[in-house]
Amino acid sequence: MQRKNEVQHVFLVGAKSLGAYGGYETFVYKLTEYHQNKKNIKYHVACKANGDGCMDETKVDGATRITDHEFEFHNAHCFKIDIPQIGPAQAIYYDVAALKACCKYIKEHRIKHPIVYIMACRIGPFAGHFYKEIHKLGGTVYLNPDGHEWMRAKWSAPIRKYWKISEQMMVKYCDLAICDSVNIEKYIHECYDGKGISGRNPKTTFIAYGADLTLSKLADDDEKLVNWYKEKGLTKKDYYLVVGRFVPENSFEVMIREFMKSKSKKDFAIITNVNEKFLNELEEKLHFKSDKRIKFVGTVYDQELLKKIRENAYAYFHGHTVGGTNPSLIEALGSTDLNLLVDVGFNKEVAEDCALYWSRKPGSLAKLIDKADQMSADQIAEMGRRAKKRVAEEYTWDKICGQYADVFTK
Repeated sequence: MQRKNEVQHVFLVGAKSLGAYGGYETFVYKLTEYHQNKKNIKYHVACKANGDGCMDETKVDGATRITDHEFEFHNAHCFKIDIPQIGPAQAIYYDVAALKACCKYIKEHRIKHPIVYIMACRIGPFAGHFYKEIHKLGGTVYLNPDGHEWMRAKWSAPIRKYWKISEQMMVKYCDLAICDSVNIEKYIHECYDGKGISGRNPKTTFIAYGADLTLSKLADDDEKLVNWYKEKGLTKKDYYLVVGRFVPENSFEVMIREFMKSKSKKDFAIITNVNEKFLNELEEKLHFKSDKRIKFVGTVYDQELLKKIRENAYAYFHGHTVGGTNPSLIEALGSTDLNLLVDVGFNKEVAEDCALYWSRKPGSLAKLIDKADQMSADQIAEMGRRAKKRVAEEYTWDKICGQYADVFTK
């Protein structure tokens, strides 16, 4: 809670780095970018020093190194946490270690009324401890509850149970839950009203995720794009596209199987970080390697190139079945004209009538692909116009970062 003429210190915990491949990472990058000239907010950002998705500030233009484990970027104070390689438990270790570092920094610098904003519900068993510790330091705890981590198919039953209990405890021990989807906010109240401290209802607010509506700076004849197309065997407007984490709940099996069933002469380009175990499982089930249209094309970290690849896709598939306002979906609506989405509440909340929908039932998507192939250029352009209008009205980073500034400084 900001006092007059005081700088509001906000500690961000839960992103692996700034601007890497992931929702929270992009969010932290954009939030600090849009607020870098604000004199009344100072951000402190936890980053991973090692392991999967770790922060390498030497590869980020504009980052100023302070020490081995500290740097400044977008006027934010960023600090790196060393993580032991202990499998899935390292995500929990990271958040706990980052919160300890936040509390230590707040104490040492005698920061008044800090806000500690925790992204995701990984550390439920420790939530009560840190809630009390942060309150003792005069601070408040904000939470982004993410989107149903406990439902993700990649987790075993005991781990899913842990995530659900963890979510309950994290919601209980927070002063405000910032939900990036109306569906998530509704779910939080349905599940946890009356279950907070002293039986109170959780306090919530809704702030969506943002998207960049500017067009790619690359031209169609840019050497970078031309070489990428040549290397991957793709042509402008002659491929369907998906961008996202290679996990079961993102419907890769359904999308590949249905594309193989379709009559489409176009390619299906899959931009993802391939997990060999899951890839082999899919190959055993689907034998997709026999279909030359299915192309796993690796990852694309160059944001301008990725944006251009999205813009030039004939259509975009979105198969995410778990989560809130999904970053990849908003980016697709902002850059690809024709979007084919799995029909879950989160996706319909975001896209409304600006996209076409399919179910995971056999035959549904294959039929929609064949229908999409027959659409006229004018029909597709109209879908694109509506999608961009929707994003421009509801999901710009300017609007989202403005809403966060209001919440942090009210």
